[in-house]
Amino acid sequence: MMGHDLAARREAMVDYQIRNRGIDSPRVLDAMRRVAREAFVPNDLREMAYNDSPLPIAAGQTISQPFIVAMMVDALDLKGGERVLDVGTGSGYAAAVLACIAEKVYSIERIDKLAGQAQKALLAEGFTNVEVKVGDGTLGWPEAAPFDAINVAAGAPVVPEALRQQLAIGGRLVLPVGPEHAGQQLLRVTRISENEFETESLAAVRFVPLIGAAGWEDASSPRGRENSAYSSLSLEDQRLVDKMSQVAEPFNSVDELPLQALLERIGDSRVVLMGESSHGTSEFYRARQRITRALIEEKGFDFVVIEGDWPDVARIDNYVQHAQCPQTEWTAFARFPTWMWRNEEVLGFIDWLRQYNADQQPSERVAMHGLDLYSPYQSIDAVLAYLDDVDPEMAAFARERYDCLVPFKPEAANYGRWAARRGFAHCGAAVQDVLDALQARRHRYAEHSSERFLDAVQNARLVVSAEAYYRLMYDDSYNTWNLRDTYMFETLEALLEHYGEGSRGVVWAHNSHIGDARATDRLQYGELNIGQLCRERFADDVYLIGLGTNSGTVAAASDWGEPMEIKTLKQVLPESYEHLCHATGHAGFLLPLGRDGDPEVREGLMRSRLGRAIGVIYRPETERASHYYEATLPRQFDEYIWVDDSRAVTKLDSGEVEGMPDTYPFGL
Repeated sequence: MMGHDLAARREAMVDYQIRNRGIDSPRVLDAMRRVAREAFVPNDLREMAYNDSPLPIAAGQTISQPFIVAMMVDALDLKGGERVLDVGTGSGYAAAVLACIAEKVYSIERIDKLAGQAQKALLAEGFTNVEVKVGDGTLGWPEAAPFDAINVAAGAPVVPEALRQQLAIGGRLVLPVGPEHAGQQLLRVTRISENEFETESLAAVRFVPLIGAAGWEDASSPRGRENSAYSSLSLEDQRLVDKMSQVAEPFNSVDELPLQALLERIGDSRVVLMGESSHGTSEFYRARQRITRALIEEKGFDFVVIEGDWPDVARIDNYVQHAQCPQTEWTAFARFPTWMWRNEEVLGFIDWLRQYNADQQPSERVAMHGLDLYSPYQSIDAVLAYLDDVDPEMAAFARERYDCLVPFKPEAANYGRWAARRGFAHCGAAVQDVLDALQARRHRYAEHSSERFLDAVQNARLVVSAEAYYRLMYDDSYNTWNLRDTYMFETLEALLEHYGEGSRGVVWAHNSHIGDARATDRLQYGELNIGQLCRERFADDVYLIGLGTNSGTVAAASDWGEPMEIKTLKQVLPESYEHLCHATGHAGFLLPLGRDGDPEVREGLMRSRLGRAIGVIYRPETERASHYYEATLPRQFDEYIWVDDSRAVTKLDSGEVEGMPDTYPFGL
């Protein structure tokens, strides 16, 4: 169905975006119909393949708007049988369109990763008449010249002389020319004779810069940075960025993180907290997964705790620990925002942990737990199911006490609306009674199973904290953020106590929870967070890691409860720490900020700057007001992981896990 739907969209694209704008060449229209654009865009953007717009691809580049591709191919006036040079392979889409008409296409791409991906996509789609190589496109492909046509998919400062000279007599060169970061003119250069060329201006366009010896300088090089983020910095900040670039531990992919030095810096820390600057970025999940695996395998960490609700994550824990538990009547992570944990990146870690635990004795298996408190009714059900099994008399008492909250099921926020009314009798004492009764019977219940008792008492604690959270959420005089983060910290403490002296845990949550709140502007509002509470409690036995990005895509909604969208990230603000990271030119890096960090870098970063924070909501139209806060980075984190260009998480559809066991956490 998806393929049929995309084919129909492709036909509509040709009719409405191409033909209706004046392109009537049968060869061009046929080529645009034949090439499946979805094969040349990231998987998470396939449904957007025939939108009338450019789309982001890897390495911070884009695939051009379909009409622009058609217009440039049309301007080349191909008749069939030509030899064509394609400069700036990118995704390979334009090369495929050209290959539908030309006999042979030679395509040059300066970025290795893009060239490899494009060649693979072209071959998979049957385009065997395209040859891709990595090189400087501004210098052309001399050994394959002359060319009947040259197509350039990036903006040059001037027409590169090498490209003009590689045109055959009568050949045509189409390229954008103009300022690096502004609008350009699309030119067509026709070679009339050995020394005579005719130039025409076709349209106003906007392309990424053409990087190379006869184009613009590479923004990732020290000299090239003068044309981009680096040049906007003060001399003092340029020196700081140069030093950061020297001491940072660079990487090209989070799947290849340099871990050994990081593990040495973490040392014997009892708790490692790893953040994220958005809840919808693939690289953040994959980086945390890679580090967590190393902490488990090499340092013997006992549990992983995530910013998810306790009963939801309990289903994951049952699965990864090979526990035999009955299937529940509800689906884990089914409420908004489902993509935050119900995604392919988390799935990969869960499957790895289950496999790892299969080789361990039950007492040595690594557990997963949830920190959050948004699921009081699932927790009530879990407490009652436990008590029905171990103490039916106590179960009857708990049901009577929990009945206070039943009228507000299933939308817990309704309880808060009623609690704001004068004279409302809240349920705080009733739910506390259940928790007190459970704790009073600790020794009796724990004899059955300490793990089951932990689950029951933690669910009861969640109900107590959630009752207070929802009751006070409409009370402007009370800070529910502090209540929530205090609950999270107390959950972490309870787990460390449960697993015993010397136990060690990993925490996955947002930077706003992980980074020490005392180093941010939230301090003036009296807000605290897990990172602060951990530093106060564990001192040097805790290691805080923040993660950030500059550009790419992110999975987020426009408002609470609205559908997930794949959104394009705006470039970070120049006043931000992220801007300094972007100015280094590295694709990614690890930067130690604590006692093992470089003193000069640490001192240079001590000046308060902006930091970006995107949750499950992203509003680029109010970027600064909605997504930035003031912070002092070296006080906020012990380590910072930077990914310059990132991609959205891949949401997991229930159909992708069919056939898994009943205990599978994402099963329906």
